[in-house]
Amino acid sequence: MSDLELNASTTAVILIDLQRGILAYPTAPYPVGLVIQRGVELAGRFRSMGATIVYVRVDLANMVRGAADQSHPVSNPPPPPEASEIVPEAAQRPGDILITKRHWDAFGGTELERILRERGVRTVVLGGIATHIGVESTARSAASREFEVVLAEDATTSISAEAHRYAIENIFPQLGRVRLATQLHPH
Repeated sequence: MSDLELNASTTAVILIDLQRGILAYPTAPYPVGLVIQRGVELAGRFRSMGATIVYVRVDLANMVRGAADQSHPVSNPPPPPEASEIVPEAAQRPGDILITKRHWDAFGGTELERILRERGVRTVVLGGIATHIGVESTARSAASREFEVVLAEDATTSISAEAHRYAIENIFPQLGRVRLATQLHPH
């Protein structure tokens, strides 16, 4: 994988579900602290060059829940409101955008697409938790809306190394480009 230079004025870094209620679960292959650190560094580099920075959280107490064979682990009982708060370590700054979703996909039922289009964003760089759930759902949705998708592989993690690896090796290369966070450079 080679380094990738991205136009900061048409790029958004989107960090998904770096919130109290999600970060409480075990992750692999990367620990939560490392994913947050890499996400903060990535957002900082792009923010300093004028890129759009978006933090996405899921409203855990009001998630859309359809009939499913397996329920989400945060379903019962509904968590307290603070479970949906972005953790301070994620370093959200004034001027960053906060999107609240009610399901896995950051685009579905939110203002994210409108906001990105108004800012002239054409490329989205994704990081966060979980690779194969919220990050993958958002990547699929972004690609279907004709955004260029870049995944910061080491700024994501999942519930297992296998789930992470499957998405990284089989799904994301078909949706866009996969790079390490340190290989992504704004200009």
